[in-house]
This record gives sequence, C-alpha cells and structure tokens, in this order.
Amino acid sequence: MSVRTEIAACRRDAPGGSRAGVSCVAALRLERRRFCSIIAKRKIRSLQGRAAAGALFAFWFAHPACAHDEIIVTAERRAQSALDVPASVSSVDGAELRRINADHPSEILNRVPGVLIHRGSGVEYLTAIRSPVLTGGAGAGDFLFLQDGVPLRSAGFANVNELFEAQTELAARMEVARGPSGALYGANAIHGVVNVVTPAASENLTGYLDISGDTTARFKGSGLVSNAFGAHGLLAGFAAESEHGYRANSGADQQKILLRDDWTPGGAWTVSTIFSGVNLNQETAGYVVGHDAYKDPALRRANPNPEAYRDARSGRIQSDVNYQPNDNLLVSVTPFARWTQMRFLMHFVPGEATEENSHWSLGAQSAVYWRASDRAEIIAGFDWEHTKGDLTEIQAQPTVFSYTQGVHYDYSVGAWSASPFLQLTYRLAPRLKAVIAGRLDYTRYDYVNHTSDGVVGRFLRPADRIDQFATASPKASLLYQLKRSSVYLSYARGARPPQTTDLYRLQINQTTNPAEPETIDSWEAGWKGAISEGVSVNLAGYFMAKRHFFFRAADGYNVSDGKTRHVGAEASLTARVTDALTLYADASYGRHTYRFDRPTLSLPQASESIRFGDTVDTAPRWLAGGRALWTSKSAPLTAELEWRFVDKYFMDAANTEVYPGYHLVNFRGAWRVSKHLTATATIRNLLNVYYAERADYAFGTERYFPGEPRELTIGFRATI
Repeated sequence: MSVRTEIAACRRDAPGGSRAGVSCVAALRLERRRFCSIIAKRKIRSLQGRAAAGALFAFWFAHPACAHDEIIVTAERRAQSALDVPASVSSVDGAELRRINADHPSEILNRVPGVLIHRGSGVEYLTAIRSPVLTGGAGAGDFLFLQDGVPLRSAGFANVNELFEAQTELAARMEVARGPSGALYGANAIHGVVNVVTPAASENLTGYLDISGDTTARFKGSGLVSNAFGAHGLLAGFAAESEHGYRANSGADQQKILLRDDWTPGGAWTVSTIFSGVNLNQETAGYVVGHDAYKDPALRRANPNPEAYRDARSGRIQSDVNYQPNDNLLVSVTPFARWTQMRFLMHFVPGEATEENSHWSLGAQSAVYWRASDRAEIIAGFDWEHTKGDLTEIQAQPTVFSYTQGVHYDYSVGAWSASPFLQLTYRLAPRLKAVIAGRLDYTRYDYVNHTSDGVVGRFLRPADRIDQFATASPKASLLYQLKRSSVYLSYARGARPPQTTDLYRLQINQTTNPAEPETIDSWEAGWKGAISEGVSVNLAGYFMAKRHFFFRAADGYNVSDGKTRHVGAEASLTARVTDALTLYADASYGRHTYRFDRPTLSLPQASESIRFGDTVDTAPRWLAGGRALWTSKSAPLTAELEWRFVDKYFMDAANTEVYPGYHLVNFRGAWRVSKHLTATATIRNLLNVYYAERADYAFGTERYFPGEPRELTIGFRATI
C-alpha cells in the first residue's frame, strides 16, 4: 500500500475525523516510528470508527516497538506522537470514557494531573488547571474549552460552565494541555486547554445504546448510529439526562444531539461537517452555610435557594476542509458558526437579579502545514471571528443594601478578532529539535449601552465606546529524543483580552483602573516515556507568573491589577503488571500565591485583605489519584477501583479558614452478557464519605457544595 493511500485511509477512519486524520499523516512522518504508524493505521481501518481511539491505545501498548507512543492532537492543532510534544498533554480515550460513564465532566478531568474541577449543582462547575479554582471572568477566561479544535465560545464571551455545551457524553476522547497554549490557540489558553473530540463516522453500520439509572434518581441515555454511503460517512448521536437531584429542588434535564458527515470526495480532499445542539433546564442548589455544614445529614440535602434555576440552549456547526496535494503539504480550513443563549437567577449575590445573555459568532480557522525539508517544518495560519453578544441583569426584588431594584445592566457588544500565527520546528541534530512559535491576537469590542449611563446603586454603566487590544503569545522549546522517551525545556506566554463582563459590567470606584489584557509567562521542564517494558512515566515541573489578574475580592469589588505566582510539579505512571492488570497513578504539587497587597475596602470583610506571599484560596497543594484496572480476554468481566485525593486548602484570601480535603473511592465494573449486550455497575463514593465538592468562606461564614453520598448506578449497553 502506498503512503498516499495510507494517508487517505487514516483521514477517513481515524477517531476525530479529518482533523484527527491529519494526526495519522503526522504519525506516518515520524521516521523512527514508521513501522508502528503504518501498522496502526491498518489496525484502525479494521475497527469501527467509534472504538478506534481506545483500540489504538491498546495496540500501541501491546507492541514493544510501539509502546508509549500515544497520538494526541491538541498540542499543535494536528496529531503527533506525545513523545514529540514539548509540553504536558494528557488524553482520556474512548474506552476510558465509556468505562467512567460520567455523571459530570469533573469525573473525567480530575483524573488528569494538575487538574481540579469543583462540581457545583447540576451541570455547574469551577476549574483549576495548574491554578487555584478560579471564579468569575478569570474562571471563564483563563481556560480554553474546545470541541474538535474549535472554541465552544467566543474569547470575550466565555462562561465558567461552558463545558456542558460540549458532547462529553458521546466523545471519542478528551485531551487536556496544561499550561499556556496561546502560540497556536490564542485567547483564553492561559492555564490550559480542554479539547473534546467527537467520534468519526464508520465504514460499516455500527451503533450503540447506553441507558443507566442510579440510587439518587438520575437517569441517563445516549447512543449513536453510523454508516457509510458512497463517499460519505454519516453519524447521528444523542444524549439525554434527567435527575431528581440529591439535594432539595435541584433537578435537571439535559438533551444533546450530534450530527456528522465525513466526506472523502477523492484525490487530496477530505471534508468533515459537524453539528452539535444542547438544551438545559436546571433547578440550582446553592451553598449550605455554617461550620462544617456539609457533614450535617439534614443540611447537606437542603437547598437554601429553591428559587434558583439555569436555562440554556446552544448550537454550533463547523466544517473541517483539508487539502493535501503531497506528503509535504497540508492546507486546513475550518469555517464555523455558533449560537448560545442562557438565563439564570443570580442566587449567589444579594438581590438575586436575573441575568440573560446570548451571543452568535461566525469565523474560520486556517493553517498550512509544510514540511520544508528533512529538518524543518512550518505551521502558518490565520484565525478570525465576528461575534455579537448581549447581556441584561434585572433585579425584581426590593433594594438590598446597594443592590438596587430594577435594571442593573443592559448592553450589547460587537466583537472582531484576527490572529495570525507561525511555528517553526527545526531539527538541530538527529535527536534534538527546537520549536519557535508566535501568535498575534487583535480584538476590537464595540460596546453599546441600552440604558442610562452612570452609577445606579453599586453598579456602574459605562457610556458607549470602542476598546481595542493587541496581545502577543511567543513560545520557544527544545526537545531531546531518547530511545523510548524524551526530555524538554519550554517557555510559553499566554495572553487574553478582558472578558466583556470585566470591561462593561462594572461597579463603583472602578473608573481609573479598567481591565487590561491578562498575561502569564511559563517555564516548564519535563521527561516522558518508558522506564521499562510495560511501564511509562510522565514528569513535569513548571514556574508561571501572571499579571493583570482580574477578579472579585471578598468585599465584592473587582480587582483589575492582580499578580499571582504558580510553581509546581506533576507526575503520572502507567504500569502493565500482567496481561489482565494495569495500574495508573498520578500526583501533582502546586503552590499558588498572591504577589501583591490589597486592603479590603469593606469593614465586615476587613480580615480578608490580601498580602504579598499569601496562598490563593481554594488552591490545594497536593492532588493525587490511582486506579487498578482488571481486564481479561478469557473472562467477560472488566473491573476498576479508583482512589482520588484532594489536599486541604484555604477557603479565604486571608488564609485563616481551612477545608481539610478528602479521599474518595469509586468502583466500576462491566459484564459482557452477550456479543451485543453489556451490563455495567458503578459505585461512587464507595466508603460513603461526607465531603464538600467546594468549600468557600464569604460574608463571615463557611459555605459548601456538599458531595453526593454513596451511589449505585446500574446500566446496560446494546450494540449493533
């Protein structure tokens, strides 16, 4: 079979479609792993498209010549061997996603070193990736969430909960790049990137249906069907969930649809078109308040905010168009459109105003991958996007303190962004390569205020204006390839313009210090690869300094010029002990500190003044986990035992209140009843630990999101 034929087959059948198919091309170009790559492509073609990601991982692990050579796509917007990436990127493959059968994305992402997702009520969550758990504009803007390589939301219109808009229930795999990735992805890739990769269509008729229910009255269903019709591979998938809620008045209903067409017209062209739609209707449970309230059997099931809710809808479509006239050149263009709409009650602030926000976007990503010589490869591209968004905040309740009844904000923003980028990879020696990259991001906001300008209560409404920002995101790294591993050194900068809410949803006393583009500079060193047959290890250490950190302090006022430092190390290990038993372990240590002083302006919260060197709140130093996975070709049983650990952390900026952390144990098992039917059982929180998903301190008291107690889930999977 010719290389050109191999490449075409890879693009057609690889998990993730044409964009992931580019990964196969990259793999084929890795001369020192050519044997593994070509055989793996043939292996993929013999599998159904949806199962390919997990099977490819198993294949590589099982072949000594190919071990520890995982293929990832997120680091450079194309696929490549993980050993050739001078960065920390982790992948959760399709087989693992099916085994987890997550009730919430936190169950997936918390397996990745350096990641901590605080699960809230329903679909809600807060994120930490090499960072404290961030809230508000920082929680939305410092992490970039993608689906098939395209951001879920426009850069200035992000949301702390936006991952619920992704197809995590149907994904072929999920990847996490830790640390800034601005050189190729641009805005919001400050602390990390999460990419949800959807399954590609299969060549033959395939499909499955998953259903499950648990002891907290949560019922889930998902499924897809796929087949090829001539040059087109078509896929349709759905996911639905309905839960009563562990806590009072905390039910949720969610529906998702995924449609995909993978078209191979022949020659050098491939096109993958993906449509995704989501609907959410959720009752929201607020914090339980009081000393160790999460341990009280009655309080932990209570909901102080039974009136709270969140309703949201979204739709997005993209088309990945790839043209490869020869083995040395690939041109990729991805036009896309997205729309989101959300309404929710702001139960977490006095006055409980109702917010409505929406935005639609049109844009395109483009890149040219050119292998200029045996030593040099170039990636050059240009991304652009136009967005129109609006926001209203209206308080129906009577005035509470400075939270006034009536309209707080009513504005719209038109946004344009344009971003050229360039990356050069040059092989300095047979085993040593250098990567130099850079990206410029230009952003323009046209803001229009639809209500009166000026101050109303604590709220400041700016007059109509235009804001423009330009940021640069350079990157430089060295990678040295050993026999079965690699070591690297890297510098990278992440940068983002302010969120539109940071600029136009202001409060009094903020006229002189508007939000500025946030930047983070990161230095990282790492080693990854095999230490013996069947055992692989990833190690990384990092130092990051962030400037113009925009956040809301304990007194309720925004801080626009914060500085923080982030220093840490991460490790993960995979060990195949026997043919049936595989062990996984991960651990991370991080120290996240304030690098500035700020007195608290409100007397009741005066004790929460920020001091240089204090630890940022909700930043545990240690995160760890381990799993034992047992599978056997001779028995129809699969079992996994999982342990997760979250260290103690400060609940307040003054470092006076401490949450003690927790240990959790989960069990998952599957029994293959027949060729087409599998029964599954999951016991979450096996030891029935009373713990808090999130612990916080505000308004002079402790408050918590209590974690769910022991829960049994029974499910069935039927396949065609």
